[in-house]
Amino acid sequence: MRARLLPVRFAAADATFEAQLERLETLLGDVATFLPAVTLGDPLPPSDAAVFPQVLGDAYREVEALRALDRPRILVTSEFGTMAMWDWEIARYLEEEGVPTLAPYDVEQTRVLCRALGLKRELARTRFVVYQDDPGDGMQGAIFKRFFWWEDACSERMLERFGVTVEIRSFRALGETAKRISDAEADAAFERVRSTTRLDDLPERNRRAALKLYLALRASLGDDEHVQAAGINCLNESFFSDSTPCLAWNLLHEERGLTWGCEADTVSMLTKHLLLRSLGVPIMLTNLYPFLMGQAALAHERIEAFPPVDHPEHHVLVAHCGYLGVLPTSMSTSWTLREKVLGIVDDDASAIDARMLEGPVTLAKLTPSMGTLAVVEGELTGYVQYPGSDCRNGGVIRVPDGPALMERLPSHHAILLAGHHPTALRMIGRLFDLEIETIG
Repeated sequence: MRARLLPVRFAAADATFEAQLERLETLLGDVATFLPAVTLGDPLPPSDAAVFPQVLGDAYREVEALRALDRPRILVTSEFGTMAMWDWEIARYLEEEGVPTLAPYDVEQTRVLCRALGLKRELARTRFVVYQDDPGDGMQGAIFKRFFWWEDACSERMLERFGVTVEIRSFRALGETAKRISDAEADAAFERVRSTTRLDDLPERNRRAALKLYLALRASLGDDEHVQAAGINCLNESFFSDSTPCLAWNLLHEERGLTWGCEADTVSMLTKHLLLRSLGVPIMLTNLYPFLMGQAALAHERIEAFPPVDHPEHHVLVAHCGYLGVLPTSMSTSWTLREKVLGIVDDDASAIDARMLEGPVTLAKLTPSMGTLAVVEGELTGYVQYPGSDCRNGGVIRVPDGPALMERLPSHHAILLAGHHPTALRMIGRLFDLEIETIG
């Protein structure tokens, strides 16, 4: 959904205003719709933000009129889709007068703002579909009953803060539907996707089970544009299905842009949805195993020791369901669907073995209040394999301050995204009224 931007001119605007507005419509037309321009002080039609293609010295004398704008104010005054450097002083002046503006200095920041503004409007009509029946009462109940994402308070806060509705559907019924799909239908789906999705390494039985669950999910979700994300309580209630949804999430993201949710973790789904739609970078959910946790982490992954590194206290092993986690093919440097690793799931289940590009990465997660986004900037230094364990191919991340990560990051589940994005995240935080807590 494109942002609806309202161009605002000062009364003394000259021809530069119209010329710049025309350039912006060309530069940003795929992420923004520009409404008819108004003059500062005029009545304002509905819009997601006010954009200033031209800023004049009049801004120093029009502070109250600028303050009266009841929406984000964006300065995009250069021909390159950014703030012109001559407007730096005005931006700071307005900030100190209590009239904050958003002044992107890179065109990709401008595009992030547009995508985030469109997303903010869209969220009020968005539903997250979650397939579960009795969460916490199934496999490893002593672990799963501890998670906040199954509390009513969690869904209520998501609705209150972001407008997102969580819709519950039956995983039992979905699994039964998948099992009724014929082998022929699954094989036809395999022929459709095999050129873009590496499934040939998987035994036929596992491949068919994965494709049947994909077909059942695709039919269940339909083409409802308001369903923007979906998740399944796939581990805790794994007995409802003879497969895992990893392949389905990959295919549904590539086909329709669906945001996916491992283990029906709605807080991670929301975090991922916000960042994926705003930033458009490779992104996924994974488990964190800080080296500082020692045996508590090692025992869960059934490994004897973390890999040798300098300053182990500032390193984290990341892995989920045997590998790095569910990363779509379009975001991966390598991608293969393999047989399941975890004993908690059916023998016919499968898991994605994928890699994200090594280098700068960010760990992020909304805190339980839904008012803070906790962020850790790190470096994905490589991958490590432990044959016969629950970590067949995990990532190793160096972070600035391991103890601070332990104390401040809100969950063992974290969203891993490629690159460092401090400025863009601060802008997203301002648009969604989120505090950005950078850890380390």
